[in-house]
Amino acid sequence: MKKQYDPQNIEKKVQEYWKIKNTFQVFEDSKKKKYYCLAMLPYPSGKLHMGHVRNYTISDVIARFQRMLGKNVLHPIGWDAFGLPAEEAALKNHLIPSKWTEKNINFMKKQLQRLGFSYDWSREIKTCDPEYYQWEQWFFNKIYQKNMVYKKKSLVNWCPQDKTVLANEQVINGQCWRCQSDIILKHIPQWFIRITNYAEKLLKDLKLLTQWPKKIIKMQENWIGKSSGFEISLNILNTKEIIKIYTNQLHLIMGVTFIAISPEHTLSQEISQTNETIKHFLQTLYKKNYFYLDKNNINIVGKKIEKYAIHPITNELLPIWITNYTSIEYNTDSRLSIPGHNKYDWQCAKKYQINIKNVISCYQPNQFNIHHFSENNKGILCNSGIFNGLNEQEASNKIFKILNQKKIIQKKNNFKLKDWSISRQRYWGAPIPMMKNQYGKILPIPNEKLPIILPKINNMDDLKNIKNIYKNWSKIKIKNEHFIKETDTFDTFMESSWYYIRYTSPHLKTKMLDQKAANYWLPIDQYIGGIEHAIMHLIYFRFYHKLLYDLNLVSCKEPVKKLLCQGMVLSDAFYYINKKNQKTWISYKELKIQKNQQGETKNIQTIHGKKIIHAGMIKMSKSKKNGVEPELMIKKYGADTIRLFIMFAAPVETELEWNEAGVKGMYRFLQKIWNISYETKYNIKEKNIIPNNSILIKKLQSELNNTIKKVDHNIKIRQSFNTAISEIMKFTNSIINYQKNNQCNYNFIKEALNNIIKMLYPFTPHISFSLWKELNNEKTIDFQEWPKYNEKYILKEYINIIVQINGKKKDIIKTKYNNSKENILNILKTNIKTKKILKINTVQRIIYIQNKLINLII
Repeated sequence: MKKQYDPQNIEKKVQEYWKIKNTFQVFEDSKKKKYYCLAMLPYPSGKLHMGHVRNYTISDVIARFQRMLGKNVLHPIGWDAFGLPAEEAALKNHLIPSKWTEKNINFMKKQLQRLGFSYDWSREIKTCDPEYYQWEQWFFNKIYQKNMVYKKKSLVNWCPQDKTVLANEQVINGQCWRCQSDIILKHIPQWFIRITNYAEKLLKDLKLLTQWPKKIIKMQENWIGKSSGFEISLNILNTKEIIKIYTNQLHLIMGVTFIAISPEHTLSQEISQTNETIKHFLQTLYKKNYFYLDKNNINIVGKKIEKYAIHPITNELLPIWITNYTSIEYNTDSRLSIPGHNKYDWQCAKKYQINIKNVISCYQPNQFNIHHFSENNKGILCNSGIFNGLNEQEASNKIFKILNQKKIIQKKNNFKLKDWSISRQRYWGAPIPMMKNQYGKILPIPNEKLPIILPKINNMDDLKNIKNIYKNWSKIKIKNEHFIKETDTFDTFMESSWYYIRYTSPHLKTKMLDQKAANYWLPIDQYIGGIEHAIMHLIYFRFYHKLLYDLNLVSCKEPVKKLLCQGMVLSDAFYYINKKNQKTWISYKELKIQKNQQGETKNIQTIHGKKIIHAGMIKMSKSKKNGVEPELMIKKYGADTIRLFIMFAAPVETELEWNEAGVKGMYRFLQKIWNISYETKYNIKEKNIIPNNSILIKKLQSELNNTIKKVDHNIKIRQSFNTAISEIMKFTNSIINYQKNNQCNYNFIKEALNNIIKMLYPFTPHISFSLWKELNNEKTIDFQEWPKYNEKYILKEYINIIVQINGKKKDIIKTKYNNSKENILNILKTNIKTKKILKINTVQRIIYIQNKLINLII
C-alpha cells in the first residue's frame, strides 16, 4: 500500500478490474429481489456537463447501495441518438449525422466509465440502431391496427429555424423549446397518435404514483387539464345549422354576449372558402403567430362573421367571432363567451366594443367598470332574470333542467391534452413505416419488411440534397405492386418513451421485448432525471407504457414506482457591457477573482481592464461561459472526489452551487481516510493495548452503530445523501482523534474503518475498493453487505418515560438512560403536572419498568 493517496492510479486499476470481470452484468434471478435503477438516457451531444455528472452520480449511488442490500440490480445506460441537433451539428462540422453521433457516443462513454458508474454495459442501446427502432416501427403498425394512429392535414407548429414540426408540448410561450424561434402555424399532413383516448386513464392513474414528487403530479394534472362541463347545441339564425358549444360555467349563461370559435372550427374554414376578408384574417393569424398569448401582454385578435347563434334561454342573437384564444384553455374549438367573468373574453369584448354583462352580485350593475376586470365567477346571481338570487350550484341545476327538457345539453369532460403529433420533417430520425399506393391509399409497410432503414448518405452533399436521395429510397415494391414510402421521421420522444423496456432484453432479434424478462424487472424502482422532463417526456413515457399494457406486453400499469428530480448545477457567471450595450459573457478563467473567507466574490479584475459584472450563481451553460469541464476536474482531483462533492454539496432535489473550495475539502477528506487506513494496516499487530471493554471503546462502538443507523435511514428512507455523508465524516473525525492516542486499539480502528469504507462505497467506489483490499486481503468490496447496526451497543443518554398515577397516563418525561427509580421520583416532585398530586397524597407503591414507565399508586 502506497503512503500517498493517488486517485488517478487507483481509479484506473479499479475500472480495469470491473471491465475485465463484467462486475455489474446482471441476469434475471427469481431467487433474488430485483431492483431497477434508471437515469434518463443522455443525448450524445459530445461532452458530459456537470448536470449529466450529477444525474448519473445519483443513480450510481442508489444502484450500488441497493446492490449492497443483496438485491439483483439492473443499472443500464444507452443513447438517445436521433434528433435535429445531430443533423445541425453534422452540417456545422462537415460530418454526416451517423459518424458525428458515433464519435460523440464513443467519447462520452469513456467519460462515463472514467467516473466509475456501475452500468451493465452489455445492455447498452443506441436509438439510432435499426436493431432498436425496428421494434418502434413494429409497435407503430400494431397501434395503427387498433385505430390509435391517423394522418390528417393539420394546423401545426412550424419552427422556421429548425424547419420541422413541433408538438404542442414543445412550444413554450409561442417559441420553439430548443432554439426559442417564434413558431409559425402551417397546414401540412401529419401523423398523430390518439393520446387523448388515454387522457382519463393518465389522470386517474396518477393516484398510483405515491412515490412521485407532489409538484410533478400537479404539473401532470395541469397539463392533462380535465374540465367537467356541458356541451350545448345552439341554433344558428335563419338556417337549419346548429353549433355545439362547450362551457364549464353553466350558471353564467345569462352573461353570454357572444360566441367565440377557433380558426380551425368547421364554420371558420367553410366561410373562408367564400369570404376573402375571413380568408385573409386566417392567413394573417397563421403567419404572425397570434395563437400564443403572452400572459403579460395579451394579444387578442378576432373577426366577426355574418352569422348569429340564438341564446338558448333568452332567444337573444349572439354574434359569432373567430378568435385566436378559443382553444387555449381547453381542447375545444367553440365556447360561450362571458366577458364579465373571463379575462380573454373581457379583453376581446373591450377591444371590439362587444357588450359586457356582469351576472354576479358582488358588483352593482351601474358600478361595473370594464377597465378594471376581476375574474370572479362565484356568488349570488344578478342580471339573470329568473335565476336572480340563486348561488352558482342552484342556478346551474335549474339551467341544466331547462336545457335538458329542450334536449340541447349533455354533460361532457374536456381536456387540455391534445393528440400527439409525431411526424418530423428531417432526415436523422426513425422512418415512419407507412406507404401509399398509386391511388393515394395509405397502408402500413408489412412487418416482414421492417426495419425501414434510413437512406444511406456518404457525404455532406447527400445531406444537403436529401430530397434527391429520397426519390429512389422512397420507392418500394410489394407483391408486384409499387408504393411510395413515407419520408417523415418519428419525433424523438417516440424513442425515449420505451427505451426502459428494451433494456430488459436489449439484443432480442425476434421480438420487441421478452415478456418474462420485462415482467421480472418492471416497474422501474427508481427513475432519476431533471424536472424539465416533468411534462413532455413523462406524459409520453406513461402513455406508451399504457399502450403496451393494453396489448398485454407488460403486466404493470405504470412504468415507474419512485421518481427523483435532481436540481440544476449552478456556477458563477460574469459579463461586461460591450459597445453595442449588450452583455458579453466572459469565462472565469480570464479573470482574477478575489474572494473572502466565506467564498463571496469581493473583487474582479480582467487583463483587458473592462468593468466586469458578477451575475451570481446561475445555471451552467455554454452561452454564459460558466460551465465547468468534468474531465478537467477528474484529472485534478479524481472521480471519487467529484462524486462525493456532488452528493454532499446540496440535497439532490435542490440546486447545487459549484464551489471548487468545496471540492478541495472532499479531496482532503479522502486523503484523511487513506492516511488512517495506512496507519492502521502497518500498526495493527504492534499496537493493540486498550481492551475492547474500555469506556472509550464502548463510546466509540456506540457512535459507530449510531452512525450506521443514521446513514442507513438517510439513504434508504429519506434519500438525504448529503446528511448521510456528514454523519460518516463526523464519525471519521472521532476515529482520527482516537488514533492520536498512543494506546489506541487498532483492531477496533480496523473494524470502524471497514464500516466507514462500506458506507462510503456507493459514493466513492474506487478508493473504497482499494482500501478494502488493503485492509482485508480480499479482492473486492463490490458484493459486500451493507453494514448493520446493533441497537444494544448504542448508548442512550436520554429517554422518554411514561408517567402514570393509579394506572392513568399523566405525562411523558425525558430523563437519563437507565436512571434510578428514586431519581425519577425526585423529578416528579418538581414536575408541573405531578408535584401538586404528590404534595397532598402519599405514594403507597411504585411500579417501575426501567426506561419505559413509572406508575405511582396513591
